[in-house]
Amino acid sequence: MLEKIVAKIQKVGPGLRQVITNTAWLFADKIWRMALSLVVGVWVTRYLGPTEFGIFSYGITFVSMFSAIATLGGLNSLIVRDIARDPACKEESLGTAFTLQLVGGLITLLLSVAAITYFNPRDSLLQWLVGIIAASSLFNAFGTVDFWFQSQLQSKYTIFAKNFAYLLVATVRLFLIQIKAPLIAFVWARFAESAVTALGLLFIYRKRGHHIERWRFNWRRAKELLRESLPLVLAGVAVYIYANIDQVMLGSILKDNKKELGFYAAAVKLSTIFDFLPMILASSILPKLTQVKARSNENYLQKLQIYFDISTASWLAIAIPISILAPYIVPIVYGEEFRESIPLLSVYAWSQFGSMFGVARGTFLAIEGKLQYSLILSVAGAFLNIGLNYFMIPSYKAMGATVATLITYFFVIILMNFLIKDLNMVGLLILRSLNLYKAAFRLKGLIK
Repeated sequence: MLEKIVAKIQKVGPGLRQVITNTAWLFADKIWRMALSLVVGVWVTRYLGPTEFGIFSYGITFVSMFSAIATLGGLNSLIVRDIARDPACKEESLGTAFTLQLVGGLITLLLSVAAITYFNPRDSLLQWLVGIIAASSLFNAFGTVDFWFQSQLQSKYTIFAKNFAYLLVATVRLFLIQIKAPLIAFVWARFAESAVTALGLLFIYRKRGHHIERWRFNWRRAKELLRESLPLVLAGVAVYIYANIDQVMLGSILKDNKKELGFYAAAVKLSTIFDFLPMILASSILPKLTQVKARSNENYLQKLQIYFDISTASWLAIAIPISILAPYIVPIVYGEEFRESIPLLSVYAWSQFGSMFGVARGTFLAIEGKLQYSLILSVAGAFLNIGLNYFMIPSYKAMGATVATLITYFFVIILMNFLIKDLNMVGLLILRSLNLYKAAFRLKGLIK
């Protein structure tokens, strides 16, 4: 069996083989981390219980409102794209991106603390929780190292650094459970993971013969990146609103019932555990699609269609089994205390199409230079999601937030492509990918 797989891989071209190899490394990494996260994350969730887990989730999603500022939206895709086009701009691009993200992290920290203090002036635990989580965003700047390895399709090197930090902190979390540590200790563990990951990335970068001291900040380049990424930053805030505001609104509207948020957060965590798939595909495919488009637009469109075919297949392969097996998954994973998460998981599992097609469309927009549409789409989705949650949460609680998310995703990710002329191609790509018979033949053609 292994020999057949190797033989098939050898039939593909060197460019595609490089994409497959890089994707395989990223996939193996995520599978490993997903398995570890399932074990450790489940223990932590069980230990905290629905109420404290709800509070923890509320703090994380609250900070997420400002996280687009720390990462400057899709800055990573811009840097990876530019270095893939011109490797000579490496030091300047990385140095400028690092500085911008460091400043963004500081702004995120200040805004998060100010906002939580204003809305919850008497809840000191929640203020500390949000402050610590927001402070970890400062370490996002060191993720700039990963941009270089992504652009060279060498993600395997950063995987080692990230896994070391993840394994170390996972061990710490298990220790905290054994000593019956309070909630705040798990928040500090989250901070520690970000710090150790940053140190690991710096170590790997130097180990591979690169030097962060050579990075250069260029104000002209910074203005270009800010101008191009501004729609992504604004879109990132809007994306958060239409993708995650449900948890903030659920926790705010039902202030005295954080347990309901705990049930909902547990279902969301399980249904989105495969969200790494579209990100892996995008990080590996973006550099190659950029190069292919420069050579042949026809070949580019063919490869783009296959990209969407893979996205559709991944969505269905995840949503169907999770939705059907939810009555068995929840009790096994979280225990009987979280039984109310079952119907939420069965419905929310189908929202995977949002991340699959959303990331694929984002890749298309980055290559085509049409990132301004990200803002339009996200703002439309944000208003729709806020409105739906406002009316549905008081009556239907967590299930109301679940249905609101599905409706919002369908409108923003699918329908909007047919309402905006420049995005009609994306809508066509999605429709073609939903013809599973023809999509299967296209995917089979990859290895012929």
